[in-house]
Amino acid sequence: MITDPISDMFSRIRNANAKLHEKVDIPSSKVKVEIAKILKDEGYIANYKSIEDHKQGVLRVYLKYTVAGKAVLQGIKRVSKSSLRIYKGYENMPKVQGGLGVTIVSTSKGLLTGKQATKDKVGGEVIGYVW
Repeated sequence: MITDPISDMFSRIRNANAKLHEKVDIPSSKVKVEIAKILKDEGYIANYKSIEDHKQGVLRVYLKYTVAGKAVLQGIKRVSKSSLRIYKGYENMPKVQGGLGVTIVSTSKGLLTGKQATKDKVGGEVIGYVW
């Protein structure tokens, strides 16, 4: 039994990325699909798709590599977890790698990047960092 599904997703992506796999399959959920959408929009993954299997469904994430074969996604980290929730207001949204990375935030407007949350002036729970 998985206690933190988002942390499991991040670990699967991190492990597949380290082994230079083309894709990774993850049990699907609405939140995971939204995270995959942010990762694609920010250029960290090549693509993703939801596959119906008459159960929970599968989220297939296609990883992205440079021409030299190096992973585009250098790191992905879960910040707020069930044992310790981390909330930030839009005024003090954390920056990842000096602004080169992305903060994923769960807000009242849905999942947003830290930059988008600051622009929309909404705070929320910091889900994770990507760089």
